[in-house]
Parts: sequence; structure tokens; C-alpha cells
Amino acid sequence: MEKNNKNNIPLFSPALFWDINTGELDMEQHKDFIVNRVLDYGQWDDWKMILDYYGLEQIASIAQNLRSLFPKSLAFISTVSRIPENQFRCYELLQSKDKLWYF
Repeated sequence: MEKNNKNNIPLFSPALFWDINTGELDMEQHKDFIVNRVLDYGQWDDWKMILDYYGLEQIASIAQNLRSLFPKSLAFISTVSRIPENQFRCYELLQSKDKLWYF
């Protein structure tokens, strides 16, 4: 895994953390935030970096407690980790949302 010398943070895709100061980002302290961003917005290389750093078991555990994930992200982590979608917190919250359009 390639790391940034300044703060020991892997070199994620530039657009992934566009809205924050990456100098203040810590891989351990902000792991929920990092995993959420990578699952929803990351590229394949970003996924491989967190997989190498955290491991699949820890990523799946973090993802199970996230309040929101895009449906595709939820399907991906559910498939990769072999954990049913209904065991993720965001699945329960997704089911409780009212639909804006009824087709």
C-alpha cells in the first residue's frame, strides 16, 4: 500500500475526500468515515487499499453499523462479506424511508 509521507494516509483517489483536510484524517480514528466514503464513492484501487489496511472482517463489521450506504454499495459489501443485507443497519433504515415517487 502506497502511503502519503505527510500523514501516513494511503493515497486515495483525489475526489474521495474533497471536502475535508486530509492532513487531519487518521486511518484508525476515522475508519468508519473512510470505509463509508470508499464503499460509496471509491475506485477499485481505494477498495484494495482499505482491504489491505483493515481486512475484510473489520470492513464488514464497520459497514454493518453504518447508518447509510448506497444500495449498490450495500449489495457489494454484502456479497463480498457473505453477510445478508438485512443484517446491515443501513438496510433497516433504508426500508423505513418513504418513497417519493410511486411507479
